[in-house]
Amino acid sequence: MSTDLSTTAASIARLSLHDPNNFHIQHSQTLHRLTLLQHWAIPAGSRLLELGCGQGDCTTVLASAVGEQGSVVAVDPADLDYGSPYTLSQAQSHISQSPLGHRITWIQQSPLDYLSSLPPTFDAAILAHSLWYFSSPAVILSTFRAVRQHSKRLLLAEWGLVATHPSAQPHVLAALAQAALECRKPGESSDSNVRTVLGPKRLRELAVEAGWKVEREEYVQTGEGLLDGRWEVAAVLDGGFEEEVRRVVRDERERAVVLAAKDACEMSVRGVERVRSMDVWVASFV
Repeated sequence: MSTDLSTTAASIARLSLHDPNNFHIQHSQTLHRLTLLQHWAIPAGSRLLELGCGQGDCTTVLASAVGEQGSVVAVDPADLDYGSPYTLSQAQSHISQSPLGHRITWIQQSPLDYLSSLPPTFDAAILAHSLWYFSSPAVILSTFRAVRQHSKRLLLAEWGLVATHPSAQPHVLAALAQAALECRKPGESSDSNVRTVLGPKRLRELAVEAGWKVEREEYVQTGEGLLDGRWEVAAVLDGGFEEEVRRVVRDERERAVVLAAKDACEMSVRGVERVRSMDVWVASFV
């Protein structure tokens, strides 16, 4: 990690709503997004569309990168009271009051609904750690197709289902366990971080099917400070996960599959001093 990149991350991270006593959490999230940005090569002055912006962890980095002549339209369909420890409303409002706020337009709408009424005006569309929130592969494909009508480039970053470091393997298994449960909850609304799991191969196939051409793709190992792996593993090992499995999954064989994924995650943690986050797939399409 370069000192300059860490310093830049600290400066941008302070613009987001965070707990001053745990600033390292926000700093690590921002530093990770800056690392992604290095692979995307976004020029200053760009007009960007971010789909699945959430609390704005990537939005601030994008707004910093485009400079005074650029702009970011940040779209998320979630209710404004969604999110923890800060809601989308709290986090986005805080960023709007920052020096970067005038470069950002927040939109509370589904990506497809927003794209349906737009002219082709964006230099790039970004989906950073938001693809697993989509309800199905079909919706992702439709979104990729719609984006192609409005943007010159498609920039993606998602968990890669790869654990170069052995301590990241529990994160991979936790994601698969959550997905195994989610896909067995038809008709139920979800607030899970993992709703549709697709690895890089499947996401690439969807992008190509939508008419995009691969420009560049690679895997990035995450730093120890990025806590997503620990959070997802904790969610699966919490007693409430198994209770939900037994309540929601009626078929005993299907229930066994989900619980086996949970058990595999639990076993993989043994001997691991500190759970790390899995590798991230970063790609650009034209």
